[in-house]
Amino acid sequence: MHRIRRLLAGTPVFGPLATLMLAPAAAVGQGDLFDPAVSYAVGETPLGVAIGDLDGDADADVVTSNGSTNTVSVLLNSGDGTFAPGVQYDLGRRAVRVAIGDLDGDGDADLAVSNGTSDSFSVLRNNGDGTFAAPTRITVGDNPSGIVLGDLDGDGDLDVATQNSDGDDVSVRLNNGDATFAPLTSYPVGTNPSDLALADLDGDGDHDLAVTNGDDREVGVLLNNGDGTFAPQVRYAVDATCRALAIADLDGDGDADVVVANSSEDMVSVLMNQGDGTLSAPVRYDAGRVPRGIAIGDLDRDGDADVALANQFGSIASVLRNEGDGTFGPSEDYGVGSGPVSVAIGDFLGDGAGDLAVTNISSDDVSVLLNRRPVPPMITAQPRGVVLLASGGGVVELAVVATAGEPLSYQWRRGGVDLVDGGGVSGATTPTLTIDATVDDMDRYDVVVSSIDGSETSSPSVIAVRTECVADFDGDGGLTIFDFLAFQNAFDAGCP
Repeated sequence: MHRIRRLLAGTPVFGPLATLMLAPAAAVGQGDLFDPAVSYAVGETPLGVAIGDLDGDADADVVTSNGSTNTVSVLLNSGDGTFAPGVQYDLGRRAVRVAIGDLDGDGDADLAVSNGTSDSFSVLRNNGDGTFAAPTRITVGDNPSGIVLGDLDGDGDLDVATQNSDGDDVSVRLNNGDATFAPLTSYPVGTNPSDLALADLDGDGDHDLAVTNGDDREVGVLLNNGDGTFAPQVRYAVDATCRALAIADLDGDGDADVVVANSSEDMVSVLMNQGDGTLSAPVRYDAGRVPRGIAIGDLDRDGDADVALANQFGSIASVLRNEGDGTFGPSEDYGVGSGPVSVAIGDFLGDGAGDLAVTNISSDDVSVLLNRRPVPPMITAQPRGVVLLASGGGVVELAVVATAGEPLSYQWRRGGVDLVDGGGVSGATTPTLTIDATVDDMDRYDVVVSSIDGSETSSPSVIAVRTECVADFDGDGGLTIFDFLAFQNAFDAGCP
C-alpha cells in the first residue's frame, strides 16, 4: 500500500479526476511573448520532454517520454520551428522522464530515459542521424522519475543521476566513457522525492545535486565532493508541496539559485543561493493552477533568467518574467494542450530567443510555442519635408506615424540633438512635435522611433523662413536631391 500511494503521488492522477483534466479550458489571456501554440501528436501520456540537436543539423529537436505506451517520441525540427511527425522508439518499460546528452563520446546526442516502476533507466544510442539503436537498461533505485546527465567526477564524460520516489534516495551511475556504467551508488534523501536537478551550487567547479522531497515539503542539497561522490543532503524547508525544481542564476550574482513548483498551492518558491551552496528562505509567487513542470531560461530577451511552468489544470503554460534581480512579475498565461505536466526551453528558430515545448498528458501531444519574432518599428507616414515660416515665425506641428509589435517610444531631434519640452517646444517624446518657432528654430528635424526590437529614424523635416528663395535648404554648401525637392515645395508655397 505504501508503494501504491507513492506511485499515485509521483504520476498524473486519472480515474475520477480525468473529467477535470479533459474539461474545456477557460479563456486564456495570451501574453505577448509567444505565438499561439502548435501541437504535435506523440505517444500516450507524455510525461517528460527534452530539447537538443539530435540529427546534427544545428537546430533543436524535441523528445518526449510517453508513460502509457512505454515509448519515446523523437520529433526532428524542419529548420523553421516546425517538426516532422514523431518517430516512436519502444523501451519495453514505463517511460517517465528523458534527458539528452552524448553518453558514448562519439559526438552525437543520445537519450537517457527513466523507467519508473522497472527501477532502471534506458540508454538509446544515436546512430548519428537522429535515429536510435535499441535501448539498453541500467539498474538504479526504486521507481526512478527525474533523471539528469552531467560530468560528476570530472573525467570528461556524462554520468547519470536519478531520483527514486519509492527508495527515498538518489542513484548515481558514473560513466565509463562508452555508455557503460560503474556500479550503483545511492544517497538517502527525504520522503517521496519527486524531481532533481544538477548545477554547481557551491562555486567549486563541480556539479551538485538538488532534489525535491515531496512529502517532507523541502529541498535537499547534496554537494559534490569533487570526485562524483556526495555529502549527506542538507535540507531546506519550503513549507509547500515540492513537485519539480530547476536551477539557474536568477539575480546575476554568479551563483545558482533554486526554483520549486508547488503544485497544490498554485505557486512557485524561489530559494536564493547565499554564494556557498546554502539557500535562503523561500519567496513565493503565484503561478498557474497545479504547476507540475518547470524550466528556466531567458524568454523575453533581456538577458536574465525567466521561469516557465506547465500547469496540469487549465491547459496553460505560465511565464514569470525576471525583473533582473531575481524577483518576478505577475504570471502570464499561454494556451497549450490538455493536461500539461512538463516543459522545456530551447531555441527552435535559431534566433537566440527561448521557445517552449510542453507535454500534455490528456491530449497526448506536445505543444510548441515559438517566441514572437522581433518586429522593428516601421514608419508609415513621414513628417513634412519643408515647413516655411513667415518672417515673424509661427506654430509648427510635425507628426510621424509608425507601427510595431511592441509599445513605441519617440525622440524628436533638432540638428541631431535630442529635444526636450520647454521653451516653446512640446511633444518631444510623442508622435507629434509642436514648436512655437522663430527664425532661431530654422534647422533640420527628425524623430527616432524605438521599440524593444530596434529603432528607425524618420526622414528630415526642414523649418525655413520665407524671406528669400535659397536652393541649399540643408545648409551643407551643396545642392542635393533633397534641396531641389525642398526648393520646389517652397516655390509652390510662394517663395519670393
